[in-house]
Amino acid sequence: MLFDLDDTLLDRGKAVETMFSLILEKCYEDSKPLAKRDMLHKFKEYDKRSYGIRDKTKVLESFFDDFPPKYRLPRKSIQDFWNTHFPNCFSINQNTIEILHTIKRQVKVAIITNGTTHRQKAKIMNTHLNRCFDTIIISEEVGVWKPDKRIFELALKKLNVQPEATLFVGDDLEKDIHGCQSANIKGIWFNPHRIENDTEIRPHSEIHSFERLLRYTT
Repeated sequence: MLFDLDDTLLDRGKAVETMFSLILEKCYEDSKPLAKRDMLHKFKEYDKRSYGIRDKTKVLESFFDDFPPKYRLPRKSIQDFWNTHFPNCFSINQNTIEILHTIKRQVKVAIITNGTTHRQKAKIMNTHLNRCFDTIIISEEVGVWKPDKRIFELALKKLNVQPEATLFVGDDLEKDIHGCQSANIKGIWFNPHRIENDTEIRPHSEIHSFERLLRYTT
């Protein structure tokens, strides 16, 4: 069984909110609740636009332009600040860890994630996910990105398993589900927010909680 990382195993939205709190603490004086709400909304908007982009300088530069801080991080320091702090903003539900250990006792498991090697490895190590998987594949490290079928085929090769006997669990219909299907792997759409599927992509199945995965290993 193969897994996506961000917004599947890890809640990236919560991590972005934690990162926002760190920026408030470092760069701003006390803000009123209404202002904080507007600031968080805009911060999430800029982060979403830059999702999948290595350099996060524009995120904070744009944010600082909209909401001038007491202390503005120098442009040359923003990327280091992001790389250092953002991976530490992630946490994982203990129930998810227990489910992963249960699955690993029955089948081989791997992570396939798009992103930079440094940040993705830091997230995985900080949440101890490295202990739950047989292999971990990061796009920057291998030079192939989802939805390219080659990154899924690489995981199959590393695990020495056949695509017909493999499942991929991910939240992104295009990158995860369509990508794995191109490698003849069945895709399980992790959709905890019950978003409507308005695409032509048809996953093998859809789950709204991780507990539902256990039925696929018995």
